[in-house]
Amino acid sequence: MMKTSMRKYVIALCALAMIPAAHAQGTGEDAMLTNGIKYLGTPYVAHTLDTDGPEELILNCDEVDCTTFIEYVLAESLCPIVNGDISEGTFAQKLQMIRYRDGQIDGYSSRLHYATDWINNGVRNGFLEDVTAEKSKDTQTVRLSYMSSHPQAYKQLANSPQEVEKIKQIEKRLSGQTVHYLPKDKLPYNGLSWIKNGDIIAITTNTPGLDVAHMGLAFYADGKLTLIHASSTEGEVVASTIALSQMLKNNTHWTGIRVLRLKK
Repeated sequence: MMKTSMRKYVIALCALAMIPAAHAQGTGEDAMLTNGIKYLGTPYVAHTLDTDGPEELILNCDEVDCTTFIEYVLAESLCPIVNGDISEGTFAQKLQMIRYRDGQIDGYSSRLHYATDWINNGVRNGFLEDVTAEKSKDTQTVRLSYMSSHPQAYKQLANSPQEVEKIKQIEKRLSGQTVHYLPKDKLPYNGLSWIKNGDIIAITTNTPGLDVAHMGLAFYADGKLTLIHASSTEGEVVASTIALSQMLKNNTHWTGIRVLRLKK
């Protein structure tokens, strides 16, 4: 199912060669990083999940945005490998659990649109660990309203007051939560010992009504912590050559990171 072009294969070999031995991790982190590297060069395409008709599970590993990239990598990393491959049915099952609240598809609002909801679901269902909750004392209060206050930005909300109201109720339920994060001024150029290769990095934001602005995978290369991520600017999945700490400093709307880890 997950076929890789020769170009991606060459890039993957080069990328793997850059990983310092000091940062070699256990099987979970290895799986996340290895599976993430396979997506290098995959085109960035937004709104691949927003189609006409009723909400359904969409598998499109050939076009990704920052969130679906992480979802596909996580789903594949959760799948057992049998005879050198994974079952497409198992992959779909894992993906549905990742993308939808408790794995149940019940309309547009059952999809986990906000990262806070997405993370809570992963922790609650036992496949994600919130590393920042254990390692960082800094906290922030979640305040969500962006989707319900910008319905025209979403195909399924633009002409559906009923769906907007459902989203608004979800926003109210999530708002007020206190979550741990690492402020950007506390992230060194070379990362931190408790941030591992393959960890999921959720970048927090000060944009009113939003919790997270971007996602990627932690990746140590050339003595710095950076990201493998689906970049809208570069139009594809890339291994950034810029340190994550500098990426955060360059964006005034990015405030810090939450770190999540695959839990098998």
